[in-house]
Amino acid sequence: MQKIKKVVTVPSAAYGVESKFLKFYQAMPERVPQVGDIVYGRVVSVGQHSNLENKSARIHMIHNGSLGVFVFGHRYAPDYYEGHVPEEPVEKVDLLARSGVVGNVIVKNSLVKDPTKIEVLGYVCTVDGNVVNTLDYNLINPRLVTKKKSRAKLVLVCGTSMNSGKSMAAATCCWALSNMGYTVNASKVTGTASLKDILSMNDAGADKYLDFTYLGYPSTYKLSEDKMLDVFNKIDLKYANDPKKFWVVELADGILQRETAMLLAHEDVRSRIHKLIFCSYDAFGAIGGLQVLKEKFELTPDAISGVCSSSPLHMKELSEFSNIPIFNSADANLDFMKEILLSKKKRSKLAFQS
Repeated sequence: MQKIKKVVTVPSAAYGVESKFLKFYQAMPERVPQVGDIVYGRVVSVGQHSNLENKSARIHMIHNGSLGVFVFGHRYAPDYYEGHVPEEPVEKVDLLARSGVVGNVIVKNSLVKDPTKIEVLGYVCTVDGNVVNTLDYNLINPRLVTKKKSRAKLVLVCGTSMNSGKSMAAATCCWALSNMGYTVNASKVTGTASLKDILSMNDAGADKYLDFTYLGYPSTYKLSEDKMLDVFNKIDLKYANDPKKFWVVELADGILQRETAMLLAHEDVRSRIHKLIFCSYDAFGAIGGLQVLKEKFELTPDAISGVCSSSPLHMKELSEFSNIPIFNSADANLDFMKEILLSKKKRSKLAFQS
């Protein structure tokens, strides 16, 4: 085994792994990568991602020749790439996300550059020669095995797609509730490793904040339904036990994305919803999304937000088809947010005006 240089970047995809386990690497040319395997690598060509987010959320610029630690994982990102963990040994891989997730790009959005290429120098190993895998480093160990009936109120934020404004809406909910005097915990339950979204909720007033990387997953794409529910339930058990508190949860990508759809369809999640916030980039997307929510999931949101909420014209268009309240997450009104988040009225079954 060889030593890893101390100056290398340890990315946020390896959030739960302490630095003391990232000291050695070993060339393993015959090894087939597994989700969560950590590798030591060198940047050979900079493409779409020209920086890396480390475990402290600092953004490091990378260059040809930059050394770093990377984590094998899948990614689903319509605005960027779909990437998979290779099913055979590899010498070079694609950087799928700036959090250090690597794999092979399967398809890419034609508006983005080709991926940054990483040469695999070896697998990070313990002193015993065992490959270090993020799934072996779990930061969440709930004390309870079953949920108490009375729990923190879940404010669930979903949307039409990535970049539809979900993170800003979730942060706005945290801001509003904390300004009303409530303690809020916040989570992102699906997606690809990135500290930005949960840190924005913390900045907006969330007390405890975390995502699936705390359970060792570099991403949730391609997880089985059982594992996906385990992520949701373990975070619920750990951080949503107090009925006096609120739990704001963002689901990544759109409601048609595999893991998000799994959770929206499952009773473990549906039974926990106190308020459902739906986000869209534009009015037409919101109209279609509301229809899908109603027909596929039998859900009607308590409020609409997202990028469309910042445009008076989008809101005017939307108001012709829906009577659901819309809040502007870029300029929220606290009294209006109070009415949306604290109302005891059940979600209306009416998704559209007749």
